[in-house]
Amino acid sequence: MQTTTSMRGCAHTMASTDDTDGDDDTVWELKPHTEAKHRLLTGYLKAWFPVLSRWNDRIVFLDGFAGPGIYKGGEPGSPTQALGVLLDHTYGAAMTNKKFVFIFNEDKPRRHARLTEVVDAFMAEHQPWPANVEVSVQGDKFEDLAEGILAYLDEQKAHLAPTFAFIDPFGVKGLPMDLLRRFLSFEKCELLVYFDFNTVNRFANAGNIDPRLEELFGTDLFKQAKGLSGAERKAFLHDLYQAQLTDVCGFPLVKSFEMINETGHTGYFLFYGTRNIKGLEIMKDVMWRVDPGGGQRFSDKLAGLDVLFEDEVDTRPLQRDMAQHFRGQTVTVETLEHYILIDTPYALKHLKKLTLKPMQMAGGITSPNQKKRNTYPPGTLIEFRS
Repeated sequence: MQTTTSMRGCAHTMASTDDTDGDDDTVWELKPHTEAKHRLLTGYLKAWFPVLSRWNDRIVFLDGFAGPGIYKGGEPGSPTQALGVLLDHTYGAAMTNKKFVFIFNEDKPRRHARLTEVVDAFMAEHQPWPANVEVSVQGDKFEDLAEGILAYLDEQKAHLAPTFAFIDPFGVKGLPMDLLRRFLSFEKCELLVYFDFNTVNRFANAGNIDPRLEELFGTDLFKQAKGLSGAERKAFLHDLYQAQLTDVCGFPLVKSFEMINETGHTGYFLFYGTRNIKGLEIMKDVMWRVDPGGGQRFSDKLAGLDVLFEDEVDTRPLQRDMAQHFRGQTVTVETLEHYILIDTPYALKHLKKLTLKPMQMAGGITSPNQKKRNTYPPGTLIEFRS
């Protein structure tokens, strides 16, 4: 079974209607933070596939740096995990009339060869293969792949189908901000991208890879990190990249998730970008499942330890924040939902039972149109104490 298609063929599926591996091992050990990354990805796809398929006939998942597709212990990589989410989906039968396109790209030859074997084996194990699921394994540099797709779409005067781009490179090379801007400028494109904070932090003021960092950020403002250190420096570099995803790529809604390595230092951030608040709602919910204590980070040091239950989440900071922000105002519960998604680290599931209910019981809020105390259906008005 052969899954590889040509560049032009790959580009067609996305329209709506170094040469060696060097010293790198072909496969490597699965780290806890990588497993957490996969949980974010698959958790999101589980909700994203059915939501998008309601309104679109063709949906694309692109894994731009797919690797070999497997780890040393035999654990599955992101390509077959993504396929598995769709094939095993509870609502799979309802999506059979929609076209799903999976593009897995890996430019290192040995990894590409292994990836092809892994994907072919997965498809062979899932026969008969669904006619509405198309798989393409590519071996191009990500920049070349994206440029080829853009050239094809321009030639055909076509638009990119709703696309979730998972872009997870090694290091900071090959991921220009301007390319992300052009490639993901279509309204229904979404992004989950790896930001190598460790490398950026070490070289931001070294001067020896400035051209590469300028491509990564789409600006030379990273040089202003000079003189900063510790948390202030991390916040500056993080916020700059996030701002560029918004200002340059046009993602008004951007959320990050921090990955902390076994030494206790930040290795990288995953940045999620979308233009749809429903997508943000889904991703924040998944982030809180991966990090029940805060929804913002994962540490290898805490892997395997007991985690909080949902009812144990401390919403007192959120209660204080909302009491201050909305003091003396009467707003709808929908306004509060928007606020919690856009302006706080909390997820929507934390608003009613864990935040509004204790605030109402303490007298911090009241409602002029509430039919049943401590319940907040759509349209409920919330009055905040002055």
